[in-house]
Amino acid sequence: MINRHQIPLEFPHHPYMERDDFIVSACNKEAYDAINHWPVWPFFSLCIYGPKMCGKTHLTHIYADNVSLATNYPYPIPRIEAQKLTLELPPLLFEKHRCLIVENLNDNINQEAMFHLYNLYNNEGGNILFTADFPPTQLNISLPDLKSRLNVVPAIRISAPDDELLSALIIKLFMDRQITVSLDIVKYILVNMQRSFIYAQKLVDKIDNISLAYKRAISISIVKEAINELNNDTQRDFFL
Repeated sequence: MINRHQIPLEFPHHPYMERDDFIVSACNKEAYDAINHWPVWPFFSLCIYGPKMCGKTHLTHIYADNVSLATNYPYPIPRIEAQKLTLELPPLLFEKHRCLIVENLNDNINQEAMFHLYNLYNNEGGNILFTADFPPTQLNISLPDLKSRLNVVPAIRISAPDDELLSALIIKLFMDRQITVSLDIVKYILVNMQRSFIYAQKLVDKIDNISLAYKRAISISIVKEAINELNNDTQRDFFL
């Protein structure tokens, strides 16, 4: 019998990030609509926040496509991790890119650099799309001027997924791996999984890896094994 735990596995895949690949549901429709209302935003910037793997990055790709189509950009809209922003970057970014994506806004940022970036894009007519796990009002920002500015950024939450979205998400995650699963397997996963985006992602990863290790098609028994392993994982906070 194969002991698949002895087999080192790494199976990269490339999720589809086109507009038609985004699954719109009650929990994310407000965020989706706001992205598509650009450039008619009520403010120069917008923050989309929610749990890990909820589709924030996918929405940034849709935003970037919207900007590219509207402005005939010959290059991708830049994205930068909030923690990588330095004092030198704001003028360099604004010189070439009037629309910017800043991902994972959090407490551990160069606050002075973020303050300058915010003011530059606000005062000179740019747009910034932020993503975050929490709304800007809940971030521990010690620089008063930055805190007051981030507090007025419109923030839209992507909430916990409902069954309709989870079902479609599971199917999409398998399709990203060029895998088709039966509706019976999807229904079994829905009944037995933890209700979160990131759990769905990790579960599909594990199911795929177990299936490949055993060289067997995905079955209920493989799904059970994957769920048991994830539920026994000691790092439960990873799924929150």
